[in-house]
Amino acid sequence: MRNFFKNIKNTVKAKFSSVKAAVCRKISRTRAAVNAAAYRLAIRSNTMLAATRGENFVDSGIKILIAVVIGALLLGGLYALFGDTIMPTVTQKVTDMFNFKG
Repeated sequence: MRNFFKNIKNTVKAKFSSVKAAVCRKISRTRAAVNAAAYRLAIRSNTMLAATRGENFVDSGIKILIAVVIGALLLGGLYALFGDTIMPTVTQKVTDMFNFKG
């Protein structure tokens, strides 16, 4: 009976040590994968922050300035068109409608 319990004890120890080793290997692999992912993220972040491509502030300012100037020119042109050409014609036609003697 003593040998029977010894065999069971040794079997359980062997199984536990093999399970323990497998868990340790899995943890080690997971830790290595996390470290590799963190390293890749750090490299990618460093590359993005060190990049010098893209829009500069001067380019954006010039684009905004051009848009404002073109908008002002269009607005001035429309104002002149309405003031000199369209509004007198509309005023004359409305006056003619109300002065109609039929």
